[in-house]
Amino acid sequence: MKITVMGTGAYSLGIASMLAKRKENTIMLWTEKEENKNEFLKTHQIKSIFPDVVLSNNITITTSYEEALKDTKLIFLITSAKYIYNVCMDMQPYYRNTPICIASKGIDDKTLNTLSNVVKNTLKTNNISVISGPTFAIDLIHNEPAALALAGLNKKTINLVKRNLSNDTLKLRVSKDIIGIQLCGSIKNIIAIAAGILKGLGYSESTQVFLINESLHDMKNMISALGGRKKTILSFAGVGDLLLTCSSPKSRNYSFGYLIGSTKNPKEIDEYLKNNTVEGYYTLNSIYQMLKKKGINIPLITLIKNIVDHKQEPKDLVTFLIKKP
Repeated sequence: MKITVMGTGAYSLGIASMLAKRKENTIMLWTEKEENKNEFLKTHQIKSIFPDVVLSNNITITTSYEEALKDTKLIFLITSAKYIYNVCMDMQPYYRNTPICIASKGIDDKTLNTLSNVVKNTLKTNNISVISGPTFAIDLIHNEPAALALAGLNKKTINLVKRNLSNDTLKLRVSKDIIGIQLCGSIKNIIAIAAGILKGLGYSESTQVFLINESLHDMKNMISALGGRKKTILSFAGVGDLLLTCSSPKSRNYSFGYLIGSTKNPKEIDEYLKNNTVEGYYTLNSIYQMLKKKGINIPLITLIKNIVDHKQEPKDLVTFLIKKP
């Protein structure tokens, strides 16, 4: 069976490696970069992402939307959240209502929609699912035991994803809350920035866990207010992913926050954003605008936004935590 992975970032390669464990499947990566394609065809590597990783022989690559989507039975969308709309628009001429699984995390900054709604509205399909959970791409590639939450708009798509992606090292647990799963995956990236700020300021793990515990209450309230279920916070996509992303320098969101907390040089921060995809940075404004539109006040989100926008000092985060009711 042919499965297409749209994107060649770190997580795209991690998911592709999981899908490729079923040797009867052919996994086709789509990339917009000719240099990635040419390198992969010669070496079965993309060294700019993983210098020491050689991917499975049943993974191929293309720069053509038509070739990527022709006769495919399942599509994984794993580009940066801000590009999902554009990629879907480019897919339109070749898309044939094939089941889609979204592994990108974030909120569309133009429409303030979840990514599942962006895909649904753009490609006119209900064959949509999402995955989210505490997994770093390199850990997937190294076959470390890991888990993801899976939700979708219909059982057929959910079952197809679960059958092809779950294996001896990756567990998928089905949720009925496609909105909540996506909001968890989006909001936790923002909280990870705050956790990194605390680390950059020199505070201990105790203070970072203080933040995580307080943010769980806010996340639960935001998920409920924006149309999800409060209990989804307990899923792999919720507390599981929050703990992982808020405690590891492998997370670009955490590393970005660390830079904000540890340096006074805006040029260094801007350079990091230029060279790295920091989903939490883009999601922060979207979540802030969504909450504002609905008249929902979450002071922690406002504070993080103000710190990132250089309107408040990083140290104000600690003051906020101590004084929060």
